[in-house]
Amino acid sequence: LVAACLVAVVPLVTIFMASFKTQAEFRETGPLDPPSSWTNLDNFVTAFTRGGMLQGFVNTTIILVVALTGTIIIGTMAAYAIDRFTFRGQRLVVGAFLLATLVPGVTTQVATFQIVSGLGLFNTRWAAIVLFMGTDIISIYIFLQFMKSIPRSLDEAAMLDGANRLTIYARIVFPLLKPAIATVIIIKGIAIYNEFYLPWLYMPKRDLGVISTSLFRFKGPFGAQWEVISAGTVLVIVPTLVAFLLLQRYIYNGLTSGATK
Repeated sequence: LVAACLVAVVPLVTIFMASFKTQAEFRETGPLDPPSSWTNLDNFVTAFTRGGMLQGFVNTTIILVVALTGTIIIGTMAAYAIDRFTFRGQRLVVGAFLLATLVPGVTTQVATFQIVSGLGLFNTRWAAIVLFMGTDIISIYIFLQFMKSIPRSLDEAAMLDGANRLTIYARIVFPLLKPAIATVIIIKGIAIYNEFYLPWLYMPKRDLGVISTSLFRFKGPFGAQWEVISAGTVLVIVPTLVAFLLLQRYIYNGLTSGATK
């Protein structure tokens, strides 16, 4: 465990220390040597302003919020329909979700690109939002496991009071899915935050760059300034790291609760 931790931590420590070094100091010192000053924030300022990280954070936040909202609404509705209704082709629908996960995404990119371009979404934030909004089987699975733990007697009691299916979903089932919603937000939120391929392919305009593509563009103006690149990398890592450390119990609980109920 110690060796595994070192393999994971040492590269992060190296990047973190490099982000505080000057260009001359970076060339003259070793990768694990601490910087002479921990208050040197010039690299972070350069990465945040000249490197386009500020615009990247803005675009990432917009895409993240809209895509996650759509995923939660679509995913909870789909799970509610699959669990609470009996209809012809029910197993086929679930099987279709599973089948889609077996098809490599890169093999369908030609058709996907034509659809996105035909809808006029290319080079707009909506291209990434629509593609991220597609509910994956992991979200469906998590919502289904929590849905099965909600007694059907609640639905029946609400029907006796005159509530329709939409009211039951919105006022009874949806609020009880908060633990599952928190789990999906964390898991899919981190995936969207770290995604590089889709934004790079569908949003090539520089002012539409997200944090991953903004960091990749450092190879041009800052190709030889590794201390600035390290600062940009730290800016990208810190939000994900903080979110995981604060919310990791929701991830573990969300993935295991379905197996124990």
